[in-house]
Amino acid sequence: MDDLHGEEREPAKRDRTARLMRVAGLLAGNPDGMRPRDIAERLDMSVRNVYRDLHALESEVRLPTWSEGGRWGILGDAFLPPLKLTLAEAMAVFLGARLMVRYADKYDPYLASAFEKLAAALPDALREHVARSLDVLQDAPRDPAFSDHVRLLTKAWAERRVVEIVYEGAAYEGRPGERSTRTVRPFLIEPSLQTHALYLIGWDEDRDAMRTFKIERIREVRVTARPFEPPEGATLERDLRRGWDIIADQPATEVVLRFLPAVADRVAETTWHSLQRTERQADGSLIWRSTVSGVIEIRLWILSWGEDVEVLQPPELRVQVGEILRRAAMRYAD
Repeated sequence: MDDLHGEEREPAKRDRTARLMRVAGLLAGNPDGMRPRDIAERLDMSVRNVYRDLHALESEVRLPTWSEGGRWGILGDAFLPPLKLTLAEAMAVFLGARLMVRYADKYDPYLASAFEKLAAALPDALREHVARSLDVLQDAPRDPAFSDHVRLLTKAWAERRVVEIVYEGAAYEGRPGERSTRTVRPFLIEPSLQTHALYLIGWDEDRDAMRTFKIERIREVRVTARPFEPPEGATLERDLRRGWDIIADQPATEVVLRFLPAVADRVAETTWHSLQRTERQADGSLIWRSTVSGVIEIRLWILSWGEDVEVLQPPELRVQVGEILRRAAMRYAD
């Protein structure tokens, strides 16, 4: 009986989805809006169901609808123009989205929707990969508050509008994080390969400096009506190039490492940082150097090479890595 009811519900769900798409498409094609009774006549629906669908488009689908003088419509920026991609371009977009799926630690409804739209323009072989990617994404945990914050921050970034956020700082050395209200000009939203998280990079007006905010720690988002001018491209690009992963707001630090001959070839064959420089030594070792934003993120990478790397500069990073390795050695002494 349960299977029978499930079979009955599935067509109804598809019918409702198709109906919502028809209503949204009709409103998108009438930028001046339409009266619900006119929508009902065009789509052969009851006026009561039209009102239900209009509210569903706003509350469930999250399309920005408006209502004035008895007419309903969708804000002009709700839909972007369709993309016309070559197969090679579609493959490039698909691979980028695949990386997002691999590193996402929670379900992203917008990524899922993008995959579905992309799949429509792909040949069968790639469409199967898209379907499998959606299956993986579907199993990830849900976080509606996080998804809503990403949506609001994306809107503010696209419209160049200042946001006010309530931010929970990270706990450090046993001390709880501090909660604060910040006024931020959103410059970028960036994913991190190290933490599998999304970050907001922008100008913190309260600190009068560039800051990086982990979106999972943002508790509230309010998009203000106040616009802002984007930073000079060269300035922002310079700061981001120094970042090892996400953090771009720390002092520029020259890091010099010595990799032992056992791993020198593996290190040399990859560009780990856009500013890196390498120099082979007579004994087969490799001197690696680069200017990065602080040492927090690169320290994790250095530790991943274990005993095959030695920090030469800066002195404070050499001390930090040495202390970490000594504590680890003591833990494994038995």
